[in-house]
Amino acid sequence: MLAQIQNDNNTDQVTMVSLELVDYINDSRKFDEKPVQLRHADFMAKVPKVLGIETSEKFRSSYLAGNGEQRPCYRFPKREACLMAMSYSYELQAQVFDRMTAMEDALKKPALNLDDPAFLRQALLGYTEKVIELEHKVQSLEPKAKGLDRIADCTNVLGIRESAKVLKIGQNQLAQYLIDHKVVYRDQYSKIQAYQKSIDQKLVHVVTSAPRLTESGEKVFTQVKLTQKLITRIAKWLEKGVAA
Repeated sequence: MLAQIQNDNNTDQVTMVSLELVDYINDSRKFDEKPVQLRHADFMAKVPKVLGIETSEKFRSSYLAGNGEQRPCYRFPKREACLMAMSYSYELQAQVFDRMTAMEDALKKPALNLDDPAFLRQALLGYTEKVIELEHKVQSLEPKAKGLDRIADCTNVLGIRESAKVLKIGQNQLAQYLIDHKVVYRDQYSKIQAYQKSIDQKLVHVVTSAPRLTESGEKVFTQVKLTQKLITRIAKWLEKGVAA
């Protein structure tokens, strides 16, 4: 399921449907020892308990099922989507927050033809050329300009899910490709972690959340994101017909 962007009184607002939230929750559970799949109906029943009956009614919506039947769902703005995600786990809340923040940033940029893989890959290649040109200019500046390079390294990064969508390949396929090529690995909890050499080579960037209070104390959560350098490299391989 895809998060939706809607226009309300000519005001762009990012929203996320309850079906996608359920997808996020089930995806986060798939590596549990005994994963329990959350049903959309059970999620729907929990919404009034978390947001309150009166508030939850404001976000009632519907979707068209595969059999053509209209079925109920919720469509949440960023705040309520994060509240619902937080009711399951803080890590899930961080993922939903990052996802919707990226969508908000996308609204500020010129529209792209996201249905055309060739267009996306060409755009990535064009971006790479600009980065290379900028790096050459930075190298010719005084040492204090190196700070700009460090700032650039922390921007324009995408999670594995978003990177797979841009590259038009499966998320699991991309994750396995990264593991096979020693870019990332899975730890003892099956969570994807980055090799230090991948960070040093600026292929990935590890995003660390602010400390969050859990039942066992304060914790921070990390997420591996792919840099444009790595995404562009994979796009070139795909352009040449090399399966990722």
